[in-house]
Amino acid sequence: MSRRITWAFVFGVALSLAILIATQDADPIATLLRHDVSSLTVKIALLVFTGGLVLVTFRDKLGKALEALAFWGVIGLVLVIGYTYRFELRDVVDRVVAELIPGHVARHGQDAEVVRDRDGDFSLNAHINGARVAMVLDTGASSVVLTQEAAKAAGLPLEVLNYSVNVDTANGRTRAAPVTLERIVIGGLIERAVPALVAQEGQLKHSLLGMSFLNRLESWEVRGNKLRMRGQP
Repeated sequence: MSRRITWAFVFGVALSLAILIATQDADPIATLLRHDVSSLTVKIALLVFTGGLVLVTFRDKLGKALEALAFWGVIGLVLVIGYTYRFELRDVVDRVVAELIPGHVARHGQDAEVVRDRDGDFSLNAHINGARVAMVLDTGASSVVLTQEAAKAAGLPLEVLNYSVNVDTANGRTRAAPVTLERIVIGGLIERAVPALVAQEGQLKHSLLGMSFLNRLESWEVRGNKLRMRGQP
Protein backbone atom coordinates (compact mmCIF):
# COMPACT_ATOMS: atom_id res chain seq x y z
CA MET A 1 0.00 0.00 0.00
CA SER A 2 2.77 2.44 1.00
CA ARG A 3 4.62 1.68 -2.22
CA ARG A 4 1.54 2.57 -4.24
CA ILE A 5 1.19 5.86 -2.37
CA THR A 6 4.84 6.65 -3.01
CA TRP A 7 4.51 6.00 -6.72
CA ALA A 8 1.31 8.06 -6.77
CA PHE A 9 3.16 11.05 -5.34
CA VAL A 10 6.07 10.53 -7.77
CA PHE A 11 3.60 10.46 -10.64
CA GLY A 12 1.92 13.62 -9.31
CA VAL A 13 5.24 15.50 -9.11
CA ALA A 14 6.22 14.38 -12.62
CA LEU A 15 2.81 15.27 -14.03
CA SER A 16 2.81 18.72 -12.41
CA LEU A 17 6.28 19.50 -13.80
CA ALA A 18 5.28 18.23 -17.22
CA ILE A 19 2.21 20.49 -17.26
CA LEU A 20 4.25 23.52 -16.22
CA ILE A 21 6.85 22.89 -18.91
CA ALA A 22 4.36 22.03 -21.63
CA THR A 23 2.12 25.05 -21.05
CA GLN A 24 4.89 27.66 -20.97
CA ASP A 25 7.22 28.82 -23.71
CA ALA A 26 9.63 30.46 -21.25
CA ASP A 27 12.36 28.88 -19.19
CA PRO A 28 10.79 26.31 -16.78
CA ILE A 29 12.81 27.71 -13.86
CA ALA A 30 11.55 31.20 -14.58
CA THR A 31 8.03 29.75 -14.81
CA LEU A 32 8.32 28.31 -11.33
CA LEU A 33 9.39 31.68 -9.96
CA ARG A 34 6.56 33.66 -11.60
CA HIS A 35 3.33 34.42 -9.75
CA ASP A 36 0.79 34.43 -12.57
CA VAL A 37 -2.69 33.06 -11.72
CA SER A 38 -2.83 30.65 -14.67
CA SER A 39 -0.18 28.34 -13.25
CA LEU A 40 -0.94 28.86 -9.55
CA THR A 41 -3.06 25.70 -9.26
CA VAL A 42 -0.40 23.55 -10.89
CA LYS A 43 2.27 25.02 -8.59
CA ILE A 44 0.17 24.25 -5.53
CA ALA A 45 -0.32 20.71 -6.79
CA LEU A 46 3.43 20.37 -7.33
CA LEU A 47 4.06 21.56 -3.78
CA VAL A 48 1.48 19.14 -2.32
CA PHE A 49 2.81 16.16 -4.25
CA THR A 50 6.43 17.01 -3.40
CA GLY A 51 5.60 17.45 0.28
CA GLY A 52 3.67 14.21 0.30
CA LEU A 53 6.54 12.37 -1.36
CA VAL A 54 8.98 13.64 1.28
CA LEU A 55 6.67 12.63 4.13
CA VAL A 56 6.11 9.15 2.72
CA THR A 57 9.80 8.60 1.99
CA PHE A 58 10.93 9.67 5.46
CA ARG A 59 7.85 8.71 7.46
CA ASP A 60 9.88 6.39 9.71
CA LYS A 61 12.84 8.76 10.04
CA LEU A 62 11.12 12.12 9.85
CA GLY A 63 12.57 13.32 13.16
CA LYS A 64 16.13 12.50 12.13
CA ALA A 65 15.57 14.00 8.70
CA LEU A 66 14.35 17.27 10.25
CA GLU A 67 17.31 17.31 12.66
CA ALA A 68 19.73 16.80 9.77
CA LEU A 69 17.99 19.51 7.76
CA ALA A 70 18.18 21.94 10.69
CA PHE A 71 21.84 21.07 11.34
CA TRP A 72 22.95 21.66 7.76
CA GLY A 73 20.76 24.73 7.58
CA VAL A 74 22.61 26.24 10.55
CA ILE A 75 25.99 25.24 9.04
CA GLY A 76 25.01 26.89 5.78
CA LEU A 77 23.87 30.04 7.57
CA VAL A 78 27.15 30.25 9.53
CA LEU A 79 29.17 29.84 6.32
CA VAL A 80 27.16 32.56 4.56
CA ILE A 81 27.58 34.95 7.51
CA GLY A 82 31.29 34.12 7.78
CA TYR A 83 31.84 34.79 4.08
CA THR A 84 29.83 38.03 4.19
CA TYR A 85 31.81 39.41 7.14
CA ARG A 86 35.13 37.69 6.32
CA PHE A 87 37.17 40.90 6.39
CA GLU A 88 35.75 42.06 9.72
CA LEU A 89 36.26 38.59 11.21
CA ARG A 90 39.85 38.50 9.98
CA ASP A 91 40.57 41.74 11.85
CA VAL A 92 38.96 40.35 15.02
CA VAL A 93 40.97 37.11 14.82
CA ASP A 94 44.15 39.11 14.14
CA ARG A 95 43.62 41.21 17.27
CA VAL A 96 42.92 38.15 19.42
CA VAL A 97 46.10 36.45 18.16
CA ALA A 98 48.09 39.64 18.85
CA GLU A 99 46.87 39.57 22.46
CA LEU A 100 47.87 35.92 22.91
CA ILE A 101 51.13 35.69 20.95
CA PRO A 102 53.93 38.17 21.75
CA GLY A 103 55.46 39.65 18.61
CA HIS A 104 52.40 39.12 16.42
CA VAL A 105 51.44 42.26 14.52
CA ALA A 106 47.71 42.86 14.01
CA ARG A 107 47.23 44.18 10.49
CA HIS A 108 44.56 46.73 9.56
CA GLY A 109 45.05 47.77 5.95
CA GLN A 110 48.23 49.85 6.02
CA ASP A 111 48.14 50.13 9.81
CA ALA A 112 49.72 47.86 12.40
CA GLU A 113 49.09 47.24 16.10
CA VAL A 114 51.31 45.51 18.65
CA VAL A 115 50.53 44.55 22.26
CA ARG A 116 53.12 45.15 25.00
CA ASP A 117 54.77 41.93 26.20
CA ARG A 118 55.25 40.73 29.77
CA ASP A 119 58.61 42.49 30.05
CA GLY A 120 56.96 45.81 29.23
CA ASP A 121 58.53 46.07 25.78
CA PHE A 122 56.90 46.22 22.37
CA SER A 123 58.41 43.19 20.71
CA LEU A 124 57.41 42.45 17.15
CA ASN A 125 58.29 40.40 14.11
CA ALA A 126 59.37 42.38 11.07
CA HIS A 127 60.39 41.24 7.61
CA ILE A 128 63.63 42.87 6.51
CA ASN A 129 64.61 42.23 2.89
CA GLY A 130 62.27 39.24 3.08
CA ALA A 131 63.84 37.73 6.23
CA ARG A 132 61.88 37.47 9.46
CA VAL A 133 63.57 39.45 12.22
CA ALA A 134 62.54 39.80 15.88
CA MET A 135 62.75 43.45 16.95
CA VAL A 136 62.06 45.64 19.96
CA LEU A 137 60.70 49.18 19.75
CA ASP A 138 63.26 51.72 20.96
CA THR A 139 62.21 55.35 20.57
CA GLY A 140 65.56 56.38 22.05
CA ALA A 141 67.39 54.90 19.08
CA SER A 142 67.82 57.36 16.22
CA SER A 143 67.99 54.52 13.73
CA VAL A 144 66.97 50.96 13.11
CA VAL A 145 69.78 48.82 14.54
CA LEU A 146 70.33 45.18 13.56
CA THR A 147 72.27 42.45 15.27
CA GLN A 148 74.86 40.56 13.28
CA GLU A 149 72.52 37.58 13.02
CA ALA A 150 69.64 39.72 11.71
CA ALA A 151 71.91 41.48 9.22
CA LYS A 152 73.15 38.13 7.91
CA ALA A 153 69.58 36.83 7.56
CA ALA A 154 68.66 40.00 5.66
CA GLY A 155 71.44 39.31 3.16
CA LEU A 156 73.71 42.23 4.07
CA PRO A 157 77.41 41.91 3.12
CA LEU A 158 78.91 41.68 6.62
CA GLU A 159 82.46 41.22 5.35
CA VAL A 160 82.60 44.66 3.75
CA LEU A 161 80.76 46.73 6.35
CA ASN A 162 82.53 49.77 7.80
CA TYR A 163 81.87 50.19 11.54
CA SER A 164 82.35 53.93 11.61
CA VAL A 165 79.37 55.21 13.63
CA ASN A 166 79.54 55.60 17.41
CA VAL A 167 76.47 54.27 19.21
CA ASP A 168 75.48 53.85 22.85
CA THR A 169 74.04 50.49 23.88
CA ALA A 170 73.18 48.76 27.15
CA ASN A 171 76.73 47.37 27.09
CA GLY A 172 78.29 50.81 26.66
CA ARG A 173 79.60 52.70 23.67
CA THR A 174 80.44 50.75 20.55
CA ARG A 175 80.60 51.18 16.81
CA ALA A 176 78.07 50.27 14.14
CA ALA A 177 78.07 50.10 10.37
CA PRO A 178 75.68 52.27 8.34
CA VAL A 179 73.54 50.41 5.78
CA THR A 180 70.40 50.97 3.76
CA LEU A 181 67.69 48.34 4.07
CA GLU A 182 65.89 47.60 0.86
CA ARG A 183 62.56 46.94 2.55
CA ILE A 184 61.00 46.67 6.01
CA VAL A 185 57.55 45.14 6.34
CA ILE A 186 55.64 45.24 9.62
CA GLY A 187 52.05 44.06 9.35
CA GLY A 188 50.52 46.22 6.63
CA LEU A 189 53.35 48.77 6.75
CA ILE A 190 55.96 48.72 3.99
CA GLU A 191 58.92 51.09 3.97
CA ARG A 192 61.72 51.01 1.41
CA ALA A 193 65.31 52.28 1.44
CA VAL A 194 65.38 52.66 5.21
CA PRO A 195 68.67 53.90 6.77
CA ALA A 196 69.90 51.53 9.48
CA LEU A 197 72.91 50.41 11.48
CA VAL A 198 74.49 47.02 12.05
CA ALA A 199 75.95 46.49 15.51
CA GLN A 200 79.22 44.70 16.06
CA GLU A 201 79.24 41.06 17.09
CA GLY A 202 77.93 40.51 20.63
CA GLN A 203 77.10 44.17 21.26
CA LEU A 204 73.33 43.96 20.85
CA LYS A 205 70.90 41.39 22.23
CA HIS A 206 67.88 42.36 20.09
CA SER A 207 67.48 44.30 16.89
CA LEU A 208 65.95 47.73 17.52
CA LEU A 209 63.12 49.46 15.69
CA GLY A 210 64.24 53.05 15.92
CA MET A 211 63.27 56.46 14.63
CA SER A 212 64.61 56.05 11.07
CA PHE A 213 61.57 53.81 10.56
CA LEU A 214 59.04 55.54 12.83
CA ASN A 215 59.69 58.99 11.31
CA ARG A 216 58.54 57.69 7.92
CA LEU A 217 55.04 56.87 9.21
CA GLU A 218 52.07 59.19 9.10
CA SER A 219 51.68 58.67 12.83
CA TRP A 220 52.47 56.33 15.69
CA GLU A 221 51.40 56.29 19.30
CA VAL A 222 51.52 54.23 22.46
CA ARG A 223 48.12 54.03 24.10
CA GLY A 224 47.86 51.85 27.18
CA ASN A 225 49.50 48.53 26.36
CA LYS A 226 49.27 48.94 22.58
CA LEU A 227 51.53 50.43 19.95
CA ARG A 228 49.65 51.71 16.92
CA MET A 229 51.44 52.65 13.73
CA ARG A 230 49.80 54.22 10.70
CA GLY A 231 51.47 54.27 7.29
CA GLN A 232 51.45 57.07 4.77
CA PRO A 233 48.31 57.08 2.55
